[in-house]
Amino acid sequence: MSTTASAGMPAYTPQFIPGYDTCTEVNAICRVEYTTLGYYPNQGVNIFLAIAFGLCAILTLAIGIWKRTWGYSIAITAGCILECAGYAGRAVLSKNPWEGSAFKTQIVSIVLGPTLICIGLYLTLKHIVATLAPSLSPFRPRLYPLFFVPADVSCLVIQAIGGGIAASAGKDNFELLQHGNRVIIAGIVLQVVVLGAFGALSTIFLLRAKKHFRSFSESTIESQTWHAKNTKLFLWAMAGAYVVLFIRCIYRIAEMAGGWGNHIMQDEPSFVVLESFMVLIACVLFTAFAPGVFFPWMSHSDKVNPALMRGEIREGGVMGEGMGHEMGETSSGMGNEKVVV
Repeated sequence: MSTTASAGMPAYTPQFIPGYDTCTEVNAICRVEYTTLGYYPNQGVNIFLAIAFGLCAILTLAIGIWKRTWGYSIAITAGCILECAGYAGRAVLSKNPWEGSAFKTQIVSIVLGPTLICIGLYLTLKHIVATLAPSLSPFRPRLYPLFFVPADVSCLVIQAIGGGIAASAGKDNFELLQHGNRVIIAGIVLQVVVLGAFGALSTIFLLRAKKHFRSFSESTIESQTWHAKNTKLFLWAMAGAYVVLFIRCIYRIAEMAGGWGNHIMQDEPSFVVLESFMVLIACVLFTAFAPGVFFPWMSHSDKVNPALMRGEIREGGVMGEGMGHEMGETSSGMGNEKVVV
């Protein structure tokens, strides 16, 4: 790669400001330090990440089709595909940090990907509550995705608006650029608040369920499900995914707090550890402990889902997720009740 001025490159003047619309490669004037990232992304690491996210996408989709866990699998797969595209873009930047299209691809994909991945996480709480003990939850199971999914998308919209404001600032309007950055940070902070609320509600329910099933002596399907090894593994995997996604959002606040091109944004090791691998760990957990295998109550298949096998319907549960089922009997640890899905 050339590190000297190419033929025809205008001499540096006070009016020439290096940017993605004025630079196409690294040279004496368009130095790598002037890019937003400020470094050559590590090619090997980014190729590894792109492949890893691609594999997660393929495996999640395959298991989702096999076990018919539609909503969860579509959200996680779409998020992994975006992450794969983002790190493929960063691999391109490793050769040319001034490649504008690759820079935009990695920015958009790596911001949007975790939002879709979080949607998969939010869907699990609905089914966990509906399966184990809806009466122990502060809210009806179906209300969880109805609140958290739009809230998560709203965070993304706010960040997109901030990005639009920042982009419209151009090179000279520093104040408008700062306003755009503040809007982006507001969207990330809101995402942390939404994740925090999700964690709090999940913890409340799981602590209540733990107490309930510890003192509950009857051997019911719900009790057996709670004590099953696969259920425990699934819950721990979802908890681990939640923690790393929460850490990633906290990092994003710090990364954007100093504005574009600040020293945190230009530190690749912290980005790889606190952004890339946090999201990758979550995706690996979502893939390795897929609900179709470890928590079959989320499946739409009557060959997989125990409730569908018995012809049961749970309020806000797996049968209520856009499948058109009408009314049926549901069994819970507290007794039988008829509900409208």
